[in-house]
Amino acid sequence: MMSNQERLIYMANQIARNLETIDSAKAVAATAGHITKFWDPRMRGNIIDALDQPDAGLGDIARQAVMLLRDARA
Repeated sequence: MMSNQERLIYMANQIARNLETIDSAKAVAATAGHITKFWDPRMRGNIIDALDQPDAGLGDIARQAVMLLRDARA
């Protein structure tokens, strides 16, 4: 069974995979936008916390998107 954070990582990676066919920078922005629009603040906080774990499993686009969210929150 997946932990809550593992489930969020899985979901972020799915979003990123669906958008990876477009330009990389646009995919990152679109992934971050989707998470901002559809995830509640607790979910966003939990996925941002995953950045502290180097082997969390975030793909490149998803990781960059979450970094955008983290930077916007700061």
